[in-house]
Amino acid sequence: MISGSGIRITWTLGAHGWADITLEDHQAKAELTASYITSAPEDFLAAMVRLVAGERETRVQFEAEPTAYRWIFYREGEDVWSRVLELRDGSDHDNRGTEIWSSQLGIDQLARAVIRCFDEVAQTFGESGYRGRWGEHFPRTELESLRRLWRTHQHLSDA
Repeated sequence: MISGSGIRITWTLGAHGWADITLEDHQAKAELTASYITSAPEDFLAAMVRLVAGERETRVQFEAEPTAYRWIFYREGEDVWSRVLELRDGSDHDNRGTEIWSSQLGIDQLARAVIRCFDEVAQTFGESGYRGRWGEHFPRTELESLRRLWRTHQHLSDA
């Protein structure tokens, strides 16, 4: 388990092309599934990059065939509100989903937890092991983009 301050995100590779994602904080726990039919890891990391860069709202969806999990992030200043909806079908509108997770974190806490999560995946499986389990390359480019932007954000926040 990998923890950021306030949230713990675990990305576990299961059967070929499947991942189980666990979100935990001091109040709740949620479990999601992602399939490799979409670029879930890359999309998730890209959403984090957009948030750290200052985007006020972004979303990402994990397909679990036929279920889908939609993450919706709202940023105001240094705070991020996140919601995860479980949808029967990925094309459903947000209002048809069931909220299975919500939290409020600082952007720094969220970015740190996501980076640590994917660092742990790389350490556990290695990049070739990841490709063998997930079916696609490890999202190194997206992870390093997030890490660089997060470090820049930290320095600007400290100034």
